[in-house]
Amino acid sequence: MTSMPKDRRGFLQRLLAIGTVAAAVPATTDAQTTAGSADASFLPSYARAQHHKSLRQSSYDTTGGNNDRWPIPAGGVQEVFKATGPGVITHIWFTIAAQSGDHLKEIVLRGYWDDNAKPSVEVPIGDFFGLNLGSYTIYQSQYLACSPGRSLNCYFSMPYKRAARFTVTNEGSREVGAFYSNIDYINVPRLPDDSQYFHAQYRQSAPSTPVTGTSPMLNPDGRQNYVYMETRGRGHLMGVTLGVLQNSNGWWGEGDDMIFVDDDAKPAIVGTGSEDYFLGSWNFGGRDGAIPFGHAMYGAPLIVNPERTGGQYCCYRWHGDNPVTFERSLKHTIEHGHANDRGDNFFSAAYWYQATPFTDFPPMPAVADRIPRVVTQGSSPARDHEQP
Repeated sequence: MTSMPKDRRGFLQRLLAIGTVAAAVPATTDAQTTAGSADASFLPSYARAQHHKSLRQSSYDTTGGNNDRWPIPAGGVQEVFKATGPGVITHIWFTIAAQSGDHLKEIVLRGYWDDNAKPSVEVPIGDFFGLNLGSYTIYQSQYLACSPGRSLNCYFSMPYKRAARFTVTNEGSREVGAFYSNIDYINVPRLPDDSQYFHAQYRQSAPSTPVTGTSPMLNPDGRQNYVYMETRGRGHLMGVTLGVLQNSNGWWGEGDDMIFVDDDAKPAIVGTGSEDYFLGSWNFGGRDGAIPFGHAMYGAPLIVNPERTGGQYCCYRWHGDNPVTFERSLKHTIEHGHANDRGDNFFSAAYWYQATPFTDFPPMPAVADRIPRVVTQGSSPARDHEQP
């Protein structure tokens, strides 16, 4: 047999080599190659090129010393953040040393978007961070946390198109000796057209007014419910924090949550009980078995003296998995007891996003009325700030 010509043998060897490679790596078209280079679904966002400028404003000592804090006298206002947009606040951290044991209720955090004269964030600083009864409780959630050392953290993203400004006001009668602040933010070339503004609103009812009547107690329309927040416009609800101070024995949480979406007459969402709304169950464990808990999207990190006069609860519920959307209006409420038959103290903050900066908030209650105290029969209650 004659030998195979060298050029033919070389051709076949090259062909076999190409076939082996082709079997190992499937051929791709030009279109597939282009698409593959653009598809980055397998990469987390932080592993890709970033297109913003990272910045921070803080209480650092501008002289280079170690006095990295602001003193705030009684009645004083401290600006903690001011920037022009477009930009996004990504993280807020505060820690406070104050003479007053009630400073979490006395200091008020206010935030203003796009040079508005009225705030879109207006909450006592403790309530804003989920410490609605004015005491520090260590917990961690998706958006808010309190760490050892009394450090307060917020991870709500807060975009602004033209400007942003935050202040803290010491409405107490004693000096805040040291207010430490770090606020991280980014500057961006532009924001998406559908970016929305962050809002946070404070409400309280101390005490709530119980509704009395003959059995069965019914509440189909929710008109006497406790109101977390009410707004007009387009946006979506992100959640609430709630502090409850009991004025009598028994379980405070038989109240259903009712959310009115684009219709003030009838709730679109109705729940099955207060502890159910906060994604617990069975009275959080009951009078003798309740255990504090805290998770990413829900929790009750403070439970003290449960189901007794003077009992304390701090709860939170986030709707980040399914924000409650509204086109024209939203009113978020909950019953205080079954059909509003209890008269406990409620203190809350509600958090939502809206297409425009909304500032039609109810007046902030006076400092003395914000301090939680048990109101039993015959005592002098604080003014009732529950909204109709």
